[in-house]
Amino acid sequence: MEKLITQLQPAEVWEVFAQILQIPRPSYHEEKIRDFVENFGKNFGLETLRDDAGNIIIRKPATPGMENRKGVILQGHLDMVPQKNSDKTHDFENDPIEGVVDGEWVKANGTTLGADNGIGVSAILAVLASQNIVHGPVEALFTATEETGMDGANGLKAGLLQGDILINTDSEDEGELYVGCAGGEDVSVLFSYKEKKLSKDFTGVKLGVTGLKGGHSGIDISLGRGNAVKVFFRILNEAYQKLGVRLASIDGGSLRNAIPREAFGVLAVKENKLDKFTALVEELAGIIQQELAATEPNLKVSVEAAEKPARVMNRKTQVKLTRAIVACPNGVIRMSDSMPGLVETSTNLAVVKSDNENNVVRVACLMRSSVDSAKAELASRLEAVFALAGGKTTFSGSYPGWKPNMDSPILQTMQEVYREKFGRTPEIKAIHAGLECGILGGKYPNWDMISFGPTIRFPHSPDEKINIASVQKFWDFLLETLKNIPQK
Repeated sequence: MEKLITQLQPAEVWEVFAQILQIPRPSYHEEKIRDFVENFGKNFGLETLRDDAGNIIIRKPATPGMENRKGVILQGHLDMVPQKNSDKTHDFENDPIEGVVDGEWVKANGTTLGADNGIGVSAILAVLASQNIVHGPVEALFTATEETGMDGANGLKAGLLQGDILINTDSEDEGELYVGCAGGEDVSVLFSYKEKKLSKDFTGVKLGVTGLKGGHSGIDISLGRGNAVKVFFRILNEAYQKLGVRLASIDGGSLRNAIPREAFGVLAVKENKLDKFTALVEELAGIIQQELAATEPNLKVSVEAAEKPARVMNRKTQVKLTRAIVACPNGVIRMSDSMPGLVETSTNLAVVKSDNENNVVRVACLMRSSVDSAKAELASRLEAVFALAGGKTTFSGSYPGWKPNMDSPILQTMQEVYREKFGRTPEIKAIHAGLECGILGGKYPNWDMISFGPTIRFPHSPDEKINIASVQKFWDFLLETLKNIPQK
């Protein structure tokens, strides 16, 4: 497996990526990858430092004759999104990722691959290690905990970096240059509830929603995929209204920036209504499967026997929580007027989990928008929905978008380089996802910024895969760009 990956071209990039696959690095558990990158720089005799936010900065001098070029910061993030299929046993804090070569793609065995942003980090490290690449002064910036709050970018101090041009390696379509991104903000809602004892005529069941594709809550939000949390509460709402089904616990979704793929809950159903409940779930599942046939062909809704819960959520809170989740805005809210095909504003109803020890339910959403006022209006809608249901809403982790600069010198340079190298003009785009450029540009307003990368599909899900041929083009384009950086 590893041997096959290391046989791919460009070897200098894939060999580093194979090493990174062996290093656990989910968000907030990045010490091992930090140590790896820090030692990597020091082993090559390069100036290396770690800042208070957990970012690693490595400097490499210009090759002879290139000292008069503008300084370039090559930037990528160290963490990855930990997602796995429910039938996969994997400890993201300790186990390596099992990389697999599958035809034209590299993917993982039942988990996220971490090509987001591991392949970009690998390319940057390969530049640092090379003895024959032509380049001006280079600084590598490896940021911490990007996936769950952009902590490293937010914690980076002004004045640490010396370069003039930032090249971000976190985009996911080869042949496209990104010059703008959406801003975002986390939404957290807390519902408190009381537990109630059940009468003897109830039995326990486990309701599961599985088989959805999930995906990146920004890049994939426009694909019309199902949301497992939404499906679960749609069924629960009907089951309560018609059969009085009660909720004991809920575990839906896992990360704010991943569309929920699975949701499970323990319910209490009256024994004499169990057959009707099973039939109702089967009927609703069939309807939802038809609705989502094109985007979610593997959607499955299951009912299994479970131990009868001793207690359930009080009726009033269950009803309000259920109705709030059913009513909660989710998905694309508005498309961009200025860039056809680009999502302007969206929200991902990402997580609903009960904490039975503390008698609370926690709801997590992630809003994105390239228009600050639209994001604020969406925030007021979400707060209104949950306030009517008795939930307490807080907002955190707000980060700005990155406004496109079509007169950017590095954009002009890279367009020319790509045309010369590959015989066509690259597409210029903005992305409905949270690149770190918006935050970093606020700290270093003098930077000329751009983002590009190889082709990655289905990031933030176990279906994540990276196109092998695109990595070679990405690498060739990066090297040719470094050769052609403008003079100071």
